[in-house]
Amino acid sequence: MPGPLQGIRILDLTSVVLGPYATMTLADLGADIIKVEAPDGDMVRSIGAGRSPKMGPMHLTYNRGKRGIAIDLKKPEGRAALLRLAKTADALLHNMRPQAMKSLGLDYDAIKAAKPDIVYCGAYGFGAAGPYAAKAAFDDVIQGASGIASLMEAISDQPRFTPMVIADKTTGLMLANCALAALLHRARTGQGQFVEIPMFETMVSYTMVEHLWGETFVPPQGAAGYPRVMTKERRPHRTKDGWIAILPYSNENWRDFFAMAGRPELEADPRFASLDVRTRHAAEVYAIVADIIKHKTTAEWLALCDAKSIPCTKVNAVRDLFDDPHLKAVGMFGEVDHPSEGRIRSIRIPFSFEGTPCAVERQAPRIGEHTTAILREAGMSAAEIDYLITSKIVIQAKG
Repeated sequence: MPGPLQGIRILDLTSVVLGPYATMTLADLGADIIKVEAPDGDMVRSIGAGRSPKMGPMHLTYNRGKRGIAIDLKKPEGRAALLRLAKTADALLHNMRPQAMKSLGLDYDAIKAAKPDIVYCGAYGFGAAGPYAAKAAFDDVIQGASGIASLMEAISDQPRFTPMVIADKTTGLMLANCALAALLHRARTGQGQFVEIPMFETMVSYTMVEHLWGETFVPPQGAAGYPRVMTKERRPHRTKDGWIAILPYSNENWRDFFAMAGRPELEADPRFASLDVRTRHAAEVYAIVADIIKHKTTAEWLALCDAKSIPCTKVNAVRDLFDDPHLKAVGMFGEVDHPSEGRIRSIRIPFSFEGTPCAVERQAPRIGEHTTAILREAGMSAAEIDYLITSKIVIQAKG
């Protein structure tokens, strides 16, 4: 089950979440991902309790499907080994600041000299053309800079971070998309290229596609910020015995909702006349919905809403997802045997291809697990590989 990217080899010089999420996605699609780490490994390996040192839970998920090689890129022989590998690759992805890659002698010009048609993607905090280019950045910093944390102030009275690494993962998806687009261009023309995917610019775009709002027009016809999603009343609603997330959206949805709630008089309320009017009165609309919802149980609302195709679901806690009947039916969570870590829970690839089905063919590697095999594929002799290992320029995991 090779997946649609079978035959594509990508050097993965990424770390933590942003880049590994991108390359995990590409691995799920069938690409041969070679995870290049320093001898002490990606720092994400040490986040969370694991059964073995540097084999933490996030590493086991973010780096599934990849082969691992450990190289000291600060040493000339390590850099030379990476350039040998680059000759065998279709793309190289990294999420270091450009200055760091240049100091290692692994910027685009250096890699292009080794492999002229390579696709070279750099994902980092801020675009190289702006004054923030040299700033360090992680997810929280970009949530703050891009307006996401500030938007939370509308519903929590202070700026807040979303409780997930949304900037890293969103930029990671953009990185995967851009890499695929550049690889398609390469397939059509034979030309590689440099691609930049900055987190700040990506997340400003992600945030502002709806929140540009009144500032869309010149001169502005109102303030920035999509009102419907910024009201405190936009939240899960309490039922008699739990919580639901419900969003009647179309005019027909609202008519059916008022009927099942026994409130037909609201159909004539001018605040519900159209989508635009409902958006302008979002706080009042959601408050009315909350008052209605509390009079029935969760199961009653789900049955009523499903019968009329009104979007509605029970609110799941993260732990509830393992027992969700739909997720069970589609096999969203499974169990696999990791070669070194034993039995672990896995997350199913969420998409499917009829003609080129995808599968996770290998589990997250130990540090340097595939070093010797990968260097051999790059054309190195046994003597050359032995020298690099004994000199501790590369690491080959034991066993």
